[in-house]
Amino acid sequence: MTQGLPILVVEDDLNLREAVCDTLELAGQAVISAGGGEEALQILERHAVALVVSDVRMMPMDGIALLKAIRERLPHLPVVLMTAFADVDRAVEAMRAGACDFLLKPFEPKALLEHVARYRLPEALSDERVVAQDPASRNLFALASRVAQTDTTVLLTGESGVGKEVVARYIHNHSARREGPFVAINCAAIPDTLLEATLFGYEKGAFTGAQQAQAGKFEQAQSGTLLLDEVTEMPLGLQAKLLRVLQEREVERVGGKKPVELDIRIVATSNRDMAEAVARGVLREDVYYRLNVFPLLIPALRQRPEDIVPLARHFLAQHGGRSGRPGLRLSGAAEQFLRGHAWPGNVRELENVMQRAVIFAVGDLVEPEALHLSVLPSGTAVLPEAAVYSPPVPTESVVAAAPARNDSLRDLEREHILGTLAAVGGSRKLAGERLGMPERTLRHKLKQYKDAGLLLE
Repeated sequence: MTQGLPILVVEDDLNLREAVCDTLELAGQAVISAGGGEEALQILERHAVALVVSDVRMMPMDGIALLKAIRERLPHLPVVLMTAFADVDRAVEAMRAGACDFLLKPFEPKALLEHVARYRLPEALSDERVVAQDPASRNLFALASRVAQTDTTVLLTGESGVGKEVVARYIHNHSARREGPFVAINCAAIPDTLLEATLFGYEKGAFTGAQQAQAGKFEQAQSGTLLLDEVTEMPLGLQAKLLRVLQEREVERVGGKKPVELDIRIVATSNRDMAEAVARGVLREDVYYRLNVFPLLIPALRQRPEDIVPLARHFLAQHGGRSGRPGLRLSGAAEQFLRGHAWPGNVRELENVMQRAVIFAVGDLVEPEALHLSVLPSGTAVLPEAAVYSPPVPTESVVAAAPARNDSLRDLEREHILGTLAAVGGSRKLAGERLGMPERTLRHKLKQYKDAGLLLE
C-alpha cells in the first residue's frame, strides 16, 4: 500500500532510474519518475510531491541547476541528490543551493530508504479537505505539514477570506494532537466584557451570574489546538493576561487562585499588517513576538490562480450535493470567466459565487450567466446589469431600499454587505462569517448605514 504524496525520481540512466523506483515502490512509496531536469520541472507544475531524489550528472540540465530551479518555485520542497563523483566543490555548491543531503552511488536500498524517511514531507498534501493545486498553495501546505509535527506557536496572516482557519485545521489534523479538540474563538466577535471569562474561564461567584465554575477556551483545548482568530482585535488589557499564558503555559480563571497547567498548541490569525498593528498600539509588541514564532502568510486567491477553478469545482460539488444537484459542472466559458476575476473577497467570495451558481444554473452545466459576476478592466467585480442578483428579503424588514447605484467601490461594498445580511435573515453573526469580516467591523459599518438611512431595525 502506497503512502502519502509521491516521490519524484530524476535520473537520465534508465536502468538506475528503474532500480530506484522499484526500491521505493517495494517499500510502499508512491513514485513519479523523470528522465531529466526539464521533465521534472514540468511534473512539479502539475503534481505535488513529497521529496525529489535527483542525479547530479545529467544533460542538458544537471542536478544542481534543477535544484536551484526548484528552490525558486518551491523553496521548502526537500531535495536529495545522487552522485557517483565525490566532488567536494559540487557538494558544497549543492548544499548552499539548498540540497538536504547526498547519496553517493552506488548505494544500498537501505541508505535510500533512510534518506526518504528522514527528509520526505511528513504528511500528504492531498488532504480531501484541502484544495492546493497552485505551487504557492503546495508550498504553503508543505510548510504547514512541517510545523504540524511540532508544538510551535503559529501565526497565520493574510487578507480576509483567504482560508486561515482551513490552514489552522490542517495543522491540527496533521499533528500529534489530531485526536484532541480543535477549539476556535473569534476575538472580534465576543464583547470585551465577556471575552476574558470566555477565554480564561471563571469560578463560581466570580461575578454576578456566575452560578457555577466554567472552564474557558484555553482549558477546553487541553491536549489539542486553540485557534485565536483575529487576535489583534483583543483588548490591550487582555493581551497582558494572554502574554502570561503564552509564557508560562498556564491559565488562571477569573476569580480563581490556583493556576491550571496547559498542554495546548496555539495558532493565531489576523488580517491586519502585524507590524503596523504594533506601531499603532493595537497589539502589544511582546505579545506579537510570542505569537510570531512560526509565521505563515497565506497568499490571496489572485496570487494562486491555479487554485481558482479546482476550488470552484470543489464548492460546486459541495453545495450542489447539499441542494440535491450533484451533477452540476462548470462550462469552459465559466471557468475562463472565473480565472479572469480579481477575487477581492478571496476564497470566501468564490464560495459565495458558487452557492449562487447552484441556484441560478439552468440544467447541469453552469454557464457564465449563472455566476452573476462580471469583471471590469480594473478588476472590480460588479453584477451583470442584465441579471442583477436580488437576495431574498427576510420576513422582518431589515434592509431598506438602496439608492440608485453608481458602481463605486463603497456602493458595491455596501450592496454586498446588505445583500449578504438579507440572505442570512438578518443574522449579523452569519453575515460576518460569510463576509469574512470581524463582527465588530460589521457592527460599525451597519451603524454607518443606519445613520445614513440605509438600514432599518
